[in-house]
Amino acid sequence: MRPLSGAGLAGSTMLAEAAASRGVKPDLIWHSGKIRARQTAQLFWRACNPMATFAAVHGLQPGDPPRWIRDVLQGDSRSILLVGHMPHLSGLLCLLRGQSLEGAAPDFPLHGCVALEPSGDLWTELWRVDAPDPRSP
Repeated sequence: MRPLSGAGLAGSTMLAEAAASRGVKPDLIWHSGKIRARQTAQLFWRACNPMATFAAVHGLQPGDPPRWIRDVLQGDSRSILLVGHMPHLSGLLCLLRGQSLEGAAPDFPLHGCVALEPSGDLWTELWRVDAPDPRSP
């Protein structure tokens, strides 16, 4: 696996700083374990809450069913920051909003982050930030 490129590192740093400026201070930071996800999660950890529990967790791989993480999140009152991959994150966002995965258009920013809060059984989007595509000139 390849580490973050210089542009990917710059974009991820921008996202982490944007989250910190919005007051994001997660209790837990979970990532897939893949190198770029771990590097991105470390940037958020440093910027948002170096005291947060930092761990690779099962269920955040690109091919994992999004319902696995949705089921873990339901009823958990802690603030959890997830770092994963596409198309998994788009599917998870759909499920958290109560949308079907069948025919759902990807709505998670390809190079970005989305902040959600629980509202009953569903989740409400608070804000989102898009970073520039690191492959663009």
